[in-house]
Amino acid sequence: MSAATTGPGAAPATGADEKVPITLHIGFFAMVIGMFMSILDVQIVASSIHEIQAGVSASSDEIAWVQTAYLIAEVVGIPLSGFLNRVFGMRRLFLMSAAGFTIASVLCALSWDLQSLIVFRCLQGFIGAAMVPTTMAAAFTLFPGGRSMTQQVMIGMVATLAPSIGPTLGGSVTEHSSWHWLFLLNVLPGIAAVVLVYLYVPRKNGDLSLLKRIDLMSLAGMALMLGTLEWVVEEGPKQNWFESREIVAGSLVCLFSATIFFHRSLTSDTPVVDLSVFRDRNFASGALVGAVMGVGLYGSVYILPLFLGQARGLSSLQIGQIMSVSGVAMFIGGPIAGALTRKFDPRIVLTLGLVLIGAGTMGNAHMTSETGFEQLFWPQFLRGIGLIMTMVPTTTLAIGLLKPEQVANASGIFTSIRNLGGAIGIALLNTMMLHFRSLHEQELAAGMDPARPEVQDYIARTTAAMQLNGAADPHAMAVAQLAMRMKQEALIMTFNNLFFWMAVSFIVVLGAVMVLRKPVNMASGPAH
Repeated sequence: MSAATTGPGAAPATGADEKVPITLHIGFFAMVIGMFMSILDVQIVASSIHEIQAGVSASSDEIAWVQTAYLIAEVVGIPLSGFLNRVFGMRRLFLMSAAGFTIASVLCALSWDLQSLIVFRCLQGFIGAAMVPTTMAAAFTLFPGGRSMTQQVMIGMVATLAPSIGPTLGGSVTEHSSWHWLFLLNVLPGIAAVVLVYLYVPRKNGDLSLLKRIDLMSLAGMALMLGTLEWVVEEGPKQNWFESREIVAGSLVCLFSATIFFHRSLTSDTPVVDLSVFRDRNFASGALVGAVMGVGLYGSVYILPLFLGQARGLSSLQIGQIMSVSGVAMFIGGPIAGALTRKFDPRIVLTLGLVLIGAGTMGNAHMTSETGFEQLFWPQFLRGIGLIMTMVPTTTLAIGLLKPEQVANASGIFTSIRNLGGAIGIALLNTMMLHFRSLHEQELAAGMDPARPEVQDYIARTTAAMQLNGAADPHAMAVAQLAMRMKQEALIMTFNNLFFWMAVSFIVVLGAVMVLRKPVNMASGPAH
């Protein structure tokens, strides 16, 4: 059988022994560029939110909506991508998403006030949401047998690398130029992605008639459910959860809309999101692993910079150097993960990846006030290797065994669950941070009895040092320094607790791996 043609109207290769034209690889790489932009845009903006706040003259509460609007719109748009894939076809959907994302990025850069920026961020998140699941679906449907491990490794590296380098890149951009460039950076890659995908990705016909049969009630239920859920987990820690009337109201709206969504999805002939994919044991278990993986991916990227900035007082550049270790590890681990998944049972590779993430995260559970690059190198490296070794086999086991017509819908659901896992994980980490910090401050304060010889000795030595420096009230300053040190130690102990429980979550989720069924001849095509 001859190689597939390379024009826009070409059909993808279908046999495992069929040679893939180089142009198809180029087209897929362009899709990966779009996916990278979409994931990166969350972290790159989050790291520079204070610069944007100053630029649009917003309060700290108001500026939070620049990020919240994007996340809510994205989390609604991602699961919708499966239905839109059936309507427009994969190539056309990606082109619409990438072009819309690029235009919305320009509009964000041109925003004239906070309100306009929030609106454009919402458009950016919703329109660009389809790029991630569409790219994942392409890896399984465009290549021989839908089992191209190279493409899966590329997706895994992007999905794990983008959140890791986002804070560093965002800080660098705003340090050397204005915050507008956080959005303008998307323009050239966006144009390149649109052009290359148009030229080299095969056209697949959609079914526009599905738009006439769309279940609007289910769509509204999904949008309300996911939107309010994202808002609740974002705002819950700040408002002490159910002590806030707003959080209670949001939770009730989420529960009500979820009831509508699940009922309509399970009974409609044309569901917006086809939940029948959860009948597949591998997808259901893989989605659970993906949710916990989201906690490790986004949680570690969120918590470690906080520790380095608040407890260690490091600069953005120093934090970026430490965080870059995991990125380098992912580049090293990507090809290794692909090779191991090809050669061995993916469940074994997945187990090894989870163990490495757990070990790396547990390595961060013993930090001190002196912890720096050298002490964090191996924990970061192990976690980076583990994340990529988990991402590749998890995607393979969860999506790779489905029928081709299920892949696009499943990719959207899988991505949504992973992102929600990260959002819920960060909310839990914030809540635990408040709890542990208060607990440790009380414990340490109880041990600071002025009658204790150790406390008296510390205050005496510090007072003497303050006198030599000419302090106005050396004793009061010594007491204040002791209190400050106590708070710092409580903060360090808190971060250690958070990393410990994150590590435990990875060990616990190993139970989900046990129920995954062993793939049979994955290179031959989907399991039926």
